[in-house]
Amino acid sequence: MTPATVLPNDLRTLHGANVRRLMAQYNMTQSDVVTASGLDERTVRGILRGASRPHAKTLHKLAEGLGVATDELFQDPYQSSNLELTAEAFDLATNPVAAQVVDAHPEEFKDWTSSDFNELFSRMAVGGELTETGTLSVVRDMNQQRELMYQVAVILESDEADLMREFVKLLYQRATDIQ
Repeated sequence: MTPATVLPNDLRTLHGANVRRLMAQYNMTQSDVVTASGLDERTVRGILRGASRPHAKTLHKLAEGLGVATDELFQDPYQSSNLELTAEAFDLATNPVAAQVVDAHPEEFKDWTSSDFNELFSRMAVGGELTETGTLSVVRDMNQQRELMYQVAVILESDEADLMREFVKLLYQRATDIQ
């Protein structure tokens, strides 16, 4: 076992504020966390107050109940990477049409990652994108780009990799050549 003095701070300290941030991110109440994790209400309350040092099994149950990796529980809620999550939550909250499109057209979002959704919600800011048609257009463009990137990755793993590199180099030079 690694001594606590060797571990970085974010791996030694369970931040109740971080757990509350995760609860807010997933729109969960304390009661929801108790139900989802199977933990006792006093245990959850103690974690949120920072009054306890929970056992590894407890942390695992808490993380599972929140739907996150256990490591996510130890993030400092005031670090800049977590502040970005606030921006992502803001993007989601201010783009209800995009959220409705996600619900109405699940077939468009097959194999999407949280990064893909964050990209979608961050793009929804002006003009026609705020309509269902505009949002679907952005989603379909993103899906075409994802498919193209997949195809390029396959080519780069094939005997045609050198040709692809030369082609990309040529196109990049043409696209960035200022006349």
